[in-house]
Amino acid sequence: MNSSIAQQTDATFIFITAVSVVLLLIVTITMIYFVIRYNKKRHPVAEQISGNTTIEVIWTLIPFVLVMIMFFMSYSGFKNLRNAPSDAMTITVTGKMWKWTFDYENGKQTDTLYVPLNKPIKMAIKSADVNHSFFIPHYRVKEDAIPGRTNYLWFNPIELGYWDIACAEYCGLQHAYMYSKVIVMPEAKFWDWYNTKTDTTAIVKDSLTTKVDSIQKK
Repeated sequence: MNSSIAQQTDATFIFITAVSVVLLLIVTITMIYFVIRYNKKRHPVAEQISGNTTIEVIWTLIPFVLVMIMFFMSYSGFKNLRNAPSDAMTITVTGKMWKWTFDYENGKQTDTLYVPLNKPIKMAIKSADVNHSFFIPHYRVKEDAIPGRTNYLWFNPIELGYWDIACAEYCGLQHAYMYSKVIVMPEAKFWDWYNTKTDTTAIVKDSLTTKVDSIQKK
């Protein structure tokens, strides 16, 4: 199984943030030290200083190494996002002003994304009109929906629950309302739902919690 995209994304974010904070402290402390140590009262006459090759090499190599680490961490996560496991379930999502539609391999269509627990999900992402961006913040995955082409991403739902799906690219007047839900169901319950002929499609927001709880009860 490929490693968790969410964990990779969080690790990269934490590393970049930590490096930024450390560098900020180093620069700020050094700046304050030089302001105090070499102020006009202590040194009324400016002094000419010469370069230090060793220090210049160090402050060039260290940022280079840090940036390369950030690059490889980011690329590893990007590569993982683009290479879904071979046993992933493929679901097609189509963005349209202003809603998401999900099509399953058995022909079922919904406006809420239902997925089974612990089953890798590969999303085939399309657009019926303008550019959209399919975004599931909980799983740290996002990909553009572009007219005339199909993009892909995948995620692994490892816990029961429901989370927001949003459009992360401005697509018109009702862009801010282009939300849906991903609902992670127990595997047996999902396959019962998947194989039923009656399609339980839209979920009303006001009764979302009640309906999700009823779906997930064993």
